[in-house]
Amino acid sequence: MFDFVGKRRWYFLISGLIIIIGIIFLIPAGPFGLEWGIEFTSGSMMTFRFDQEVTQAELQKEMASLGHSEAIIQRAEAGDFLVRTSKLAEEVEDPETGEVMTEDEAIRRALEQRFGPVEILSSYDISPSMARGIASNAAIAVAIAGVGILLYIAWAFRRVMRPFRFGVCAIVALAHDVLIVLGVYAFLGSFFLMEVDAMFITGVLTVVGYSVHDTIVVFDRIRENRARSVGSSLETIVNNSIIETLGRSLNTSLTILFVLLAMFLFGGATIHNFVLVLLIGITVGTYSSICIASPLLVAWERGELGRLFRRIMPRRVPVRGG
Repeated sequence: MFDFVGKRRWYFLISGLIIIIGIIFLIPAGPFGLEWGIEFTSGSMMTFRFDQEVTQAELQKEMASLGHSEAIIQRAEAGDFLVRTSKLAEEVEDPETGEVMTEDEAIRRALEQRFGPVEILSSYDISPSMARGIASNAAIAVAIAGVGILLYIAWAFRRVMRPFRFGVCAIVALAHDVLIVLGVYAFLGSFFLMEVDAMFITGVLTVVGYSVHDTIVVFDRIRENRARSVGSSLETIVNNSIIETLGRSLNTSLTILFVLLAMFLFGGATIHNFVLVLLIGITVGTYSSICIASPLLVAWERGELGRLFRRIMPRRVPVRGG
């Protein structure tokens, strides 16, 4: 029988190192930090519809020739293209005719000359204040989800000794998963310009739900085994519970990961961010439910967290009066 709980210090050490590296990449200094999409900075979004077939590469090349090499282009439904750029000018002048028009209309005319008839289905700007509001609302949503999960688990395990600890350990595992996802995206943003957009936030919230679901499965088995094995130590009960639920956790996670991998490889660019967050988050979430949440509960019950805190925070020596 594999001793998951007995190796908890190794799991905590590995996770701690990964999180520390991720936090280093999250620091917005030099090339590091998250690469924020225009939903969180500011910019313009347009949706184009072409009468003839246009490839994403062709449209990207044409936008670059129009001075928008930063444009992010995604193929939407029905062959439409969603184009995100830095904020467009309200007025530009046609160098040939001198006509004054909005920049999105100038882009439409240039694309029409290159690809034939094109229609702007939608065009709008995201101001810096709106971007800050989106970022703030995303953070609030994650915080509310965390508090709600904590209260629900504490209530669901109210008949177990110290039910609040179950909720706190689940939240710690959740924060562990979110921090690793953020760290990976900071790394990808630093070297591969992977952006954090609205689909990323949707993916993180989905990971939060999955992570807690997998943790609760193990916690529920701990509750059942604790009632049946009155004389056994908590360490033995938790380890047996992890082993008993291990097959279910791995089978469920692998099934989901296979589907997500197929979606990532063959799905459209619109869902890439969402699917990539799920791939990372579900992998890490499966690990945390087995190796972080439940072993952390044992470490807390045995007083190991208090001893660790006392080592980190040096004891103050009282100053004697002269």
